Formats: sequence, structure tokens, C-alpha cells
Amino acid sequence: MDEEEERQAVSARLEALGYRVGQGLAERFTRDRPRFNDTLDVIKFLCKDLWTLVFRKQVDNLKTNHRGVYVLTDNAFRPFARMSAQSSSQAVQLAQPFLWFPCGIVRGALAALGIPATVQAETSELPSAVFQIKTHPAKT
Repeated sequence: MDEEEERQAVSARLEALGYRVGQGLAERFTRDRPRFNDTLDVIKFLCKDLWTLVFRKQVDNLKTNHRGVYVLTDNAFRPFARMSAQSSSQAVQLAQPFLWFPCGIVRGALAALGIPATVQAETSELPSAVFQIKTHPAKT
């Protein structure tokens, strides 16, 4: 197995672990709540309640194009708080694996609440992180 295959395997494993955690958290913390009315309400729950539970703060910014794409920005992403490297490009590259598990958490929480989605995350400058959520229409 070469280095790229190994990286992809680790990425898939961490994302899958995060997915299970996200499902469990969403099921546990929405059990006593009324049903959400729409996708935006679910995303707001994710940005406020779930993010606070996992990262001890709310998402700093939420943007949407109202066509199923949501961009969550965390300007002080906790897993990056104590991270440093020689150069900023090196830091950004080293930080990428720390986004795989949180992507899984977000995807798992959305799936548990009935919203299939793909989640991608990136950082261009530490300690900020940007998560892009693309929801998929429900299959009928």
C-alpha cells in the first residue's frame, strides 16, 4: 500500500468514526425536541447546539445559497488551537487530517436527522476551518 492509499484509508476510517459519533449525538440531543421544520433549522441546530457540545463554541458564520449548499466557518477551530508549523502552507497541510473526524460528525448528525449530505472541510489559515455541506435531495 503506497502513502496515498494509506492516507485515504485513514481518512475513510476517521470519517466513519465521526459519522457514528455524529449520529449518536444527534439522536441523543434531539430526542426531547420537537421535529425540525426544514433543512435550515437542522443546520442552525448543528451550528449552535451540536457545535457547542463538541467544540465548546458556536460556529462563527453560516452562509447558504438556498439551494442545498451551506458554508460553516469557525474562525478559532478548537482542534487547531495549539497547532503550529514552520510555514503556514506546511501547517495547512498537516491540519487537513484533523478535519476528517469533524466532517464525519457533521455528516452523521445530518443523516440521523434525515438529511443526506456530503461534507468537505478545508483550512487556508490556522486556526480557522471552513466546512461545506451539500445536501442531496431525498430519494422518493
